Amino acid sequence: MSLKEIKGRIASVSNTRKTTSAMKMVSSVKLRKAQSAVQSTLPYVEQLDGILGRLSVMNDSQCVSMLCGRAVHRVAIVAISSDSSLCGGFNSNIIRHSRSLYDRCASECEEAPMLFVVGQKITDYYRKSGIEADASFSGLISKRNFSGSAALADKLTELFESQTIDRVIITYTHFKSAGSQTVTDYQLLPVRLPEGLQGNVSTDYILEPSAEELLKTLLPQVIRMRMHTAVLDSFCSEQAARVVAMQAATDNADNLIAELTLQYNKLRQQAITNELLDLAGGQIEN
Repeated sequence: MSLKEIKGRIASVSNTRKTTSAMKMVSSVKLRKAQSAVQSTLPYVEQLDGILGRLSVMNDSQCVSMLCGRAVHRVAIVAISSDSSLCGGFNSNIIRHSRSLYDRCASECEEAPMLFVVGQKITDYYRKSGIEADASFSGLISKRNFSGSAALADKLTELFESQTIDRVIITYTHFKSAGSQTVTDYQLLPVRLPEGLQGNVSTDYILEPSAEELLKTLLPQVIRMRMHTAVLDSFCSEQAARVVAMQAATDNADNLIAELTLQYNKLRQQAITNELLDLAGGQIEN
């Protein structure tokens, strides 16, 4: 490789490094905002779960359909990915896991699962694989507004209430820390009661209307919030994965630039030495 070629490659890698470094900084800002959005929803979610746990132990709340499990003949899977790439194994992990879940549900249930995809990457995958999604919500990740999550949750609730589906599973990437994200399956319907609240709370309340009517009003809001929280959690994981991926790419670019610079200096030194030897040889001949 000539000096000119090495110099051109150093310039190319340097430009790539600028891009990856900038993307890392942008994703870091988005990650902080996403974490803030998740944290801001937690108090509301905790209060909803607390009310749900107390109402669920009332004697007249057992007949609410969204709380009652039944024989599973058909499952709805909501798979959440990102809209863009350059985030390491984030998309490949959720795609691989969701496909495994889809195949398992198809083999265990009488009917093929219904598939709802959120995110452009997973939408493209299932389109290319020949599996037609029942609905696609590719713009939900970029906007992350509650109304979009609520619309999806309401559609799933309607299908569950009409007994078109018997269970709803959300598969997404759960954010644990900036360096750790795990693919998670979460049962959205029938609604699972908060752990530790069943049977351990006081039920000495006078309710108007009944606990059943209150649950029928509360449960749709709980389902909407759980769906929205999953979307926010997935976006948070995406940004964390992109920060790690871009940091690794930047470090690799730094190492490559150092190696190319060393190679460039060696070749340049060799060229200068050869020129000096040529000059010295010419003087001796004279």
